[in-house]
Amino acid sequence: MAEQVSAEMVANVHSVTVSKGQRVEPGAMLLVLESMKMEIPVLAEGGGVVADIRVGAGDVVQEGDILVVID
Repeated sequence: MAEQVSAEMVANVHSVTVSKGQRVEPGAMLLVLESMKMEIPVLAEGGGVVADIRVGAGDVVQEGDILVVID
């Protein structure tokens, strides 16, 4: 089953550190969010292959928005 990684807060996407098709291990950094001048790493809970990246650097995300899908 696919893992949908979602935003836990309103934030700006600082950087995306993976690419579509890349294999990731549990705990791998997927992207970095920025909120209130703090950088927050977003990590994969499970391993797999990055199937979709739904945000890019500079995007503003809302709580609950899907950021990355891992198969």
